[in-house]
Amino acid sequence: MEEALLLSRREGRETWGAFTEELKRVSCMAAPMVVVTLSQFLLRVVSVMMVGHLGELELASVAIASSFTIVTGFSLLFGMAGALETLCGQAYGAEQYQKVGIYTYCAIFSLTLVCLPVSVLWIFMDKLLTLLGQDASISLEAGKYSIYLIPALFGYAILQSLVRYFQSQGLILPMLFSSCATLCFHVPLCWALLIKFELGITGASLTIALSYWLNAIMLGLYIKYSSACEKTWVSFSKDVFLSMREFFRLAIPSALMACLEWWSFELLILLSGLLPNPKLETSVLSICLTTMSLHYFIPYSAGAAASTRISNELGAGNPSAARLSVNAVMFLAVIEVVIVSTTLFCCRSFWGYAYSNEKEVVDYIKEMTPLLCVSVIMDTSQAVLSGVARGSGWQHIGAFVNLGAYYLVGIPVAVVLCFVLHLRGKGLWIGILIGSTVQAILLALVTAFTNWQKQAAKARERVFKGTISAENCLD
Repeated sequence: MEEALLLSRREGRETWGAFTEELKRVSCMAAPMVVVTLSQFLLRVVSVMMVGHLGELELASVAIASSFTIVTGFSLLFGMAGALETLCGQAYGAEQYQKVGIYTYCAIFSLTLVCLPVSVLWIFMDKLLTLLGQDASISLEAGKYSIYLIPALFGYAILQSLVRYFQSQGLILPMLFSSCATLCFHVPLCWALLIKFELGITGASLTIALSYWLNAIMLGLYIKYSSACEKTWVSFSKDVFLSMREFFRLAIPSALMACLEWWSFELLILLSGLLPNPKLETSVLSICLTTMSLHYFIPYSAGAAASTRISNELGAGNPSAARLSVNAVMFLAVIEVVIVSTTLFCCRSFWGYAYSNEKEVVDYIKEMTPLLCVSVIMDTSQAVLSGVARGSGWQHIGAFVNLGAYYLVGIPVAVVLCFVLHLRGKGLWIGILIGSTVQAILLALVTAFTNWQKQAAKARERVFKGTISAENCLD
């Protein structure tokens, strides 16, 4: 009896020790990834802020153009690059190091091809906006901004591929230093082109393009001259083209998974413009969306760390370690939710002043804060679980989950609450919150019932035979 008790205690200590070690690994990856993703996001934010000092026409034009380019281009590339979190992560875990480089080349080539039709769309943005009823002068300036932003699209395609290449190997520090250096370069360059040389919104576009390319070049130089990438970076070969079908099988559902969620929030802002007091409603919802976007980088980074750890362990054939990574990142998510939601709720009476001096706006924000606290919980859950999906390779399930959660539940409920029950902007946010809740619940159920042993076997099959199974990963 005593021997059994001692054995049980020893096993408990070993399990707790393994969990603590995994928690450290995930945390050490997630923390710098927050800085990486935030720095890349701030490139566009800084440009828009500086354009705001040029005039109302310039600011309105860039705001519309930014939304259009994100929806039609940047979000698409960002989502498609998520396929590398499965392919490169599992190949690296299986010690098939050359495939990591091949998949990365394949992603760069494939995303560059996708950039071509998107570029054509951006060239005619002014005409499209005019057809949609936008002011002619705003459409003209927005079209000019989007045309000069086309080089940024190609730089972004390369950058996102390289980010996933480094992420899959746990090489976070090179991305941290390059992204911070790029941001430090971007701020004075943006000021110089916009203010000093008076290039206006053209200067804002060119600055973003130069910054994306600089970041990509720095990562490329690290790959070329660092010994850390010797095993995984290979010469360009025909295997790159042979891998394209495999890449697109994951890239398309991965893009849908990201874009369906992203587009639903853009639609939320558009719907707010149809309300009786559109200026107030749009302003408040924009503030709420900005707040949640800034917060999203924390759980997204935790999800990215989980994606790396899970894909590596599945590729190595360690299903128990992959399951342990899920438990560790969910524990980390609970801590983050408690801290952020509590802080936000305690600051509800005055944090609105960070965005506006209008008392009407600040009071409206105070009313919305309890909903935002719940949104923090749901956003953290779904962001982390989406990372689990990308690491496991079931993006196709995630795409169906997001389609159902937002477009069959969230948005219809938002429209009913807003326009039928007259809850205005609060109704729109409640609807999208219900969509996030459904999304988080469904992803949690998929994760809970995942057969990790089977997932590990499928990952090994994918890496060594180059096949993508369309079977469900559930029992």
